Amino acid sequence: MADILAKRNLPVLADFAASNVLLAFDYDGTLAPIVSRPDRARIPARTRRLLADVAQRYPCVVISGRRLKDITARLNRIPVWYVFGNLGIEPVRDDQQAPERVRDWVERLTEQLPSQRGVVIEEKEFSLTIHYRRARDKRRAVEAINAAVATLGDARALASPQAVSVVPHGGPDKGVALQHARRLFACDTAMFVGDDGTDEDAFTSDDPSRLLGIRVGASRTTAARFHLRRQSDIDALLATLIAMRTGQWQTTGSKPVSRGPRVPSSRMR
Repeated sequence: MADILAKRNLPVLADFAASNVLLAFDYDGTLAPIVSRPDRARIPARTRRLLADVAQRYPCVVISGRRLKDITARLNRIPVWYVFGNLGIEPVRDDQQAPERVRDWVERLTEQLPSQRGVVIEEKEFSLTIHYRRARDKRRAVEAINAAVATLGDARALASPQAVSVVPHGGPDKGVALQHARRLFACDTAMFVGDDGTDEDAFTSDDPSRLLGIRVGASRTTAARFHLRRQSDIDALLATLIAMRTGQWQTTGSKPVSRGPRVPSSRMR
């Protein structure tokens, strides 16, 4: 994988920024750092300012595994254009049987995982997430979780750091949500930034000529072509995207020339 912020790769970013592009972001591990308690995950103040500025210059959406009500509250006062929750299932909610199915999954998984200390099942109405961050033996916890999910039959497991998300087979996913948003806002291209297995559907949802996938952290198994070295680099990416739309960035031939990037002074107050 190549670092999207490396000098040699900036022309790729510039080409997408100059197009009729939709920007889409995951939340946990992308806009917000991973923390020991998911309920405490917050976007840092500088990232909030940058994201607000980006959303005024590009069509901008957030696609999260959190419930729609939860993620919407966490994006309060950031003028993103659209928000998807539950890995892209909300707000569409076209599977009316999903809530009943998820409740059945929770009951069955609760029966099968009682001895796994530190494993917590989070019911999210249209999907569920099994957290094992507090498990002492994480390898054993993952093995037990995978074995239990396999018995559900009609479920699909998506791995993320310290958790496994479970969704219905054939249902909406982040890739479906990304392409829905691209059509909704009449964009020709899309850029998606995510950090784990739940984001792979988005990375593979379109042809690479129309989709720029950027993963937070390098991986040998991801479909994303580029990466950010660490989560905190999201600020540099956002600032660069702003610069590419505000005259702070120019290209001379194939060589990019930066006059920034920076946040306009009015945004720093």
